[in-house]
Amino acid sequence: MTKTVAKKVAKTKTTAYDVAEHLRTPEEMAAYLDAWLEEAPDDAAGIARALGDIARAKGMSQVAKDAGLSRESLYRALSAEGNPSFATVLKVAKALGLRLHAQAAASGA
Repeated sequence: MTKTVAKKVAKTKTTAYDVAEHLRTPEEMAAYLDAWLEEAPDDAAGIARALGDIARAKGMSQVAKDAGLSRESLYRALSAEGNPSFATVLKVAKALGLRLHAQAAASGA
């Protein structure tokens, strides 16, 4: 007779990664948005989501209040399906303590 040896396999628990949990300082928030603007300058939805990530890191209710928007409309505007107006983007950036700036593109870009 042979003995069956049961192996204990440790189960790995995974959790969803939420970048908002890792955006702690204004410098980290600015660097995150800057990375989106640099790496995907034509991805308006991605940039809006990045603003949403930063807003969640700071507290969506406070950002909405500072931007003069309702919390619901801010969530909607910065969601994957959202398409915020440029005025909304500017209000949110100001409420987040961020400034957008222009830089000359490399020639041929």
